[in-house]
Order: sequence, then C-alpha cells, then structure tokens
Amino acid sequence: MSCGDPAADADALMQRRKKYDKTKMFRRALEPAVNPKPDGPRRTALKPTGNLLVGFSGGLGSSVLLELVHRCYVALDKTTMPADGGSHHPRHERVWRKVTICYVEVCDAFPGMKDRSDEIAQFVRRYDDLEFVSLRIQDAFDPSWWERTGGKSFLSELGVTLGDEALLLGPLSSQTDPLASLRAYLTSLPTPTAITSSIQTLIRLLLLHSALQTGSSHLVLGTSLTSLAVSLISGVAQGAGFNIREETQEDWTPDPSTPPAADSASADTQVARKDESKKAPHQGKRTVRIVRPLRDIGMKECAAWAWWAGVPIVGKEKWGWAGAKPGISTLTKAFIVGLEKDYPSTVSTIVRTCGKLAPKGEVSGSCILCGRPAQRGVQEWKARISIRSRQPLSSDSSPDPPAEPTSNAEADALLPSLTPYLCYACHTTLTSRSARPVPSPWAAAAAQSPIVPLPVWTEARLSSAQGSGAEATHTHEEIMQTRRVGQDEMKGMVQEFLLDE
Repeated sequence: MSCGDPAADADALMQRRKKYDKTKMFRRALEPAVNPKPDGPRRTALKPTGNLLVGFSGGLGSSVLLELVHRCYVALDKTTMPADGGSHHPRHERVWRKVTICYVEVCDAFPGMKDRSDEIAQFVRRYDDLEFVSLRIQDAFDPSWWERTGGKSFLSELGVTLGDEALLLGPLSSQTDPLASLRAYLTSLPTPTAITSSIQTLIRLLLLHSALQTGSSHLVLGTSLTSLAVSLISGVAQGAGFNIREETQEDWTPDPSTPPAADSASADTQVARKDESKKAPHQGKRTVRIVRPLRDIGMKECAAWAWWAGVPIVGKEKWGWAGAKPGISTLTKAFIVGLEKDYPSTVSTIVRTCGKLAPKGEVSGSCILCGRPAQRGVQEWKARISIRSRQPLSSDSSPDPPAEPTSNAEADALLPSLTPYLCYACHTTLTSRSARPVPSPWAAAAAQSPIVPLPVWTEARLSSAQGSGAEATHTHEEIMQTRRVGQDEMKGMVQEFLLDE
C-alpha cells in the first residue's frame, strides 16, 4: 500500500498489516499471568512453576485457543514471535515443558446427546507434542477418579437432602455407580438454571483437579469476550456477584489435605522448579491460575480468525432436554449475542464495567461445592430477609404441641447441614425453587431415597466431620464437630476441677 509515489519516495511505501492476526492480543492477555507474581506488561522472562492444561470443549473459542497455544508455545511459529530481540531471545524458547489438553464429555448428563469423545480425540491428533486427557462428567462422583488425581480417600459416603431447604446431610442408603449418582443429583435440583450451573461447576472442578494431577500451574480456557460477558451477567443474576473477579482470572488453591500429585515432568524441569522454589520461598501453596487469554477478542473476531487460519470446529451439543425451559444462562446468551450483532461495542462495555466492581465484605473460607471464596455472614443475612412458611397448627386447642413433631424437630436439629459450607450462589442454586413444576432430564432415574450423592471433593471434606449425632460447622476452612453428651460424661470431664462439698 502507498500514500505517494514509491518510485520517487521510498518512505511512501507502507507495509501491509496481517489480516485477522490475533497473536499479539493473545500474548498480551496471557503472558502477564504466567509468572507466579503477575508483572503487568512483561519485563522479565516467563518462568511458570508448572505445566499447562488447556480446557477444550470443541467449540469456537477453545478451538482458536488450542491453535494459538500450539503455534506460540509448542511449535514456536516464527510468524507469531515479536520481531524485536533477535532469534536467540528467551521468548523463542518453550515456556511450558508439557502441555495437556483436557476434555470433559457431558453427554451422560442429558438424554439423547451425542458423544463427541472420539471426534475430539481425532481433532487433537492434528497437533504434535500435546497430551490428551478425556474425562466424563460422572467422574465428579467417582471415588476411584478422585484417588487417581491425588485426592484424600474417604471411608463412608455422605449425601444431602436437596428436597429440604435445610440441606440436611445423612448417610446414603446404598452405594451407586457414578453415572447413577450424577443423574440422581441432577434430578433433585430445583430448576433448569440450577442444572446448567451445577454442570458448569462440575466441569470447572474436574479441570482444576486434572491440572493438579498433571502438575500444571496454569489452566487456560477459550472464553471469548462475548462468552465472558454472558458469564458475568448470568453469574450476577444467580447471586455470584461476590466472585465476579474470579470469572476473569482466578487463583485456585486446593484443599490442604490433598497430597501433591506425582509430577510426570522431566528431571530438568524438576531441578528448575527446585531452583525457583529456593528463589521464591513465599510460593508455598500449590495454586492453579485460571486464565482466559481470549477475553479481549469477540466471538465474531474468533470466527474470522478461525476461517483465516483454517481451523476446523468440532462443535458442541446444546444443553437441554424435552420440556425444559431455558435457564438464566441461555436467556443471557441470547440477549448478549443479539446485542453484539446490533451494538458490538456494548459487549466490551459490559466486561469493562464488571471489571470495576469489587466484592464487599470479608472472605470466610472457600465454598465446599464450587471452591470459590465465600462471603462471611451470608447465611445470617439471608435468614433475616427470607420469607418462610410455617407448618399449620394442629386442630387441638391445647397450647402444647404434639410430642411427635417436637421429637422430629429435635432430631432434625441434631443433623448436620450442608448450608454452613456453601457460598451464597451455591446455596441459592440448591434451594431456589420455581413456582411451576420443572420436568427432570432423568425422570425415570429419580432417586429412591431423598438423600442424593455429592461430588467427591465435597464428600471428602465432609467425611471427617461425620459421626453419630454430630453437627458440623465451618470456620475459616476448618471443620469442627460437636455432639450431644450425657450428664455423667460431662461430669467426668470437669471432675478434677470440682470442689469438695
């Protein structure tokens, strides 16, 4: 291209820019988060403390992400490298020694959905030097998978009564296979929004624990600008405003009782990590950083780049079942996509505005279900503003209530509850019911018992608080157990402190 006469003036020649080149925006969003301490615009070498795990779904965003990761950090394509610094600059070396692709198949959560595991595995074979891990959504209820990832084994199985707002915990009547546990859990959820939100939470935790198993310090997701706007708005609508910053970038710390997984990296990588740990002793906790490098690129831009780069898209199946109405996430996505079509700049405005929000209140540990920070005092606040219905009074005019309801109430009061362990969003997901009946995706697989299984990471943390007549409370990620004791036992505890009469 030229603004003048190139034959007369050499400076008049302008170099043509690459069309749809998104590698610069991709690197600018990812590389500041590679080092343990984010350094903003990168000034130092990239030295991650572990490997890289790429969450792959088969959709547009994850396909573009996988192509960019392979070009920039595996194949080291020269066209994606910045021109400054020379050919021997450290940026031309591999940042992550090992890159793993992880796919979670969700077809067993919805009836009639196509299984795309084989298509995804065939798609990943296009790329060299990448490892592939395929999971299924029911692995979240599989104790054997939990132990393979390095999780702490538990002896007994606990469940929760999702039909009761108190979310009482109790032992399961019988052991079931992971698939039956998954369907019983989904069947007991109150709304379609709760089902889709719970599946998203299960996928996220499966990816995070797989990152621990592969020794990965970073988990990258193909969330585009459009998808991020959908997640932010739908999250606020479902009560997850306290965790709005985690939707953009998150540093997840596993449960302290989870032992470190065996590192399959090379000896050179292990020596390098030992050197890094000596230089940075403050990095004692194992964390997995979730980064969304496509958060500045819209869905239409991703589609244009995929066409320009010749990236095939496997595609994803729509989540739904017969008779189900669209949930909050589906309605929000339809609104944001339509908004991007008519007013593209508004989508980026949503993300920038949400980025200015700050959570209010103190953090009280992490949610036992989703693993995100929980706000202190939420349950007390919710109890004060909630409108609850009371049991109808007996026709008996006696002011004294019947003995049977009183005994049941006292028995329920002694049962442990899942509520103290949950954040506001998860508690709302499990307890907010629709005024109209909601068809279940697996009506034939409805649980025979009112107590349904819990995900393995939730059950592992609760198992230590299990006991006969025990009540569990949650304070700063610690589990304390209380039980009712008899008068003779109490007297024996304080016997040595009593004065003689």
